[in-house]
Amino acid sequence: MPSPRAEAPSGMEWFLLLAGLALAGAAALVWVFGADFGTAEGPPAVEREPFAKEVHLANLRQLTFAGENAEAYWSFAEDALIFQSTRPPFKADQIFTMKPDGSDVRRVSTGLGRTTCAYFLPGDERIVYASTHAAGKAPPKPPKRDRKLGYVWPIYNAYEIYSAKRDGSDLRVLTSSPGYDAEPTVSPAGDRIVFTSTRDGDLDVYSMNVDGSDVKRLTTTVGYDGGAFFSWDGKKIVWRAPNRDDVDIEESKALLKRQLVRPNKLEIWIMNADGSGKKMVTNNGAANFAPFWHPDGKRIIFSSNMHDPRGSNFELYLVNIETLETKRITYFERRRPGAYRSDDFDGFPMFTRDGKRLVFCSNRFNDKPNETNIFVADFVE
Repeated sequence: MPSPRAEAPSGMEWFLLLAGLALAGAAALVWVFGADFGTAEGPPAVEREPFAKEVHLANLRQLTFAGENAEAYWSFAEDALIFQSTRPPFKADQIFTMKPDGSDVRRVSTGLGRTTCAYFLPGDERIVYASTHAAGKAPPKPPKRDRKLGYVWPIYNAYEIYSAKRDGSDLRVLTSSPGYDAEPTVSPAGDRIVFTSTRDGDLDVYSMNVDGSDVKRLTTTVGYDGGAFFSWDGKKIVWRAPNRDDVDIEESKALLKRQLVRPNKLEIWIMNADGSGKKMVTNNGAANFAPFWHPDGKRIIFSSNMHDPRGSNFELYLVNIETLETKRITYFERRRPGAYRSDDFDGFPMFTRDGKRLVFCSNRFNDKPNETNIFVADFVE
């Protein structure tokens, strides 16, 4: 995930920045694909101990160890992970793949612009991700911090969604609207991509075929809608959006004209894959992010600061979509000795199809402030 450091954000702002930026001539580019940033000779993963209250995590392994690494998602065969990372020599996120033990790390994006939100397509021979490279070799600059605006995310209109072979070659554009197109994820059923776009004048959730055809708008209410994932049977979608009672419509429209959005209050929502049956499953006034379905179809795991909505500590939670009962999963807190002020984040979780393994990103065990790394654990019911 990108990290503009001109004025380092603190606490809650840092997490929101991470989550928000994660929103976020093919032939001439072939030379930059497939760069090897790891080793296939042996697993570099390091065993870690979950914290005392993390009774649902076992066999915790750290897969990355420097830079800003986020949004790691399983391949369909669950024999690889695809993720975004800011690491030398790149000034903004690029897309990488690696094995589940952290070995064989390879860049699969162009190396140009800024990228976000990568996912494997059915069969694992192709991938999708969002990128700004067509608008320029350099990544777009983040907005200057304006205390009058408060905390905001950049929504870069330069983002488009691309498909490529697993090694990054054969790049094809799937979207070509004048605004923001990003945050693509793929249905486990293999037939649709869900994504966020401003093509109709607001930040809304859409779906399309895996070749970019048959685009359908799924949300229409003013305000940010995004970060969507399909359920394991492809029949439902979970996403993040504000409580509609909290939306300042005029402010939202004014910010969007400046390619900005205010993300401090977002709830977790579900709907049917055709956009019907919308239901808000959290209502805590906190910053709730990165929802993903448990394979049982009854629970959703997500990241939140609900235990202290004014604070900066983000943890993983499970919510039952029927009873709304919510259970805390992680307990990485800033008061832990050695933790940095803004390093108290657990987020971007994704289960395997059997629910037995969980990949997520965290600031735990950092060597430097604001580093975010990828972890895999067994999930214990």
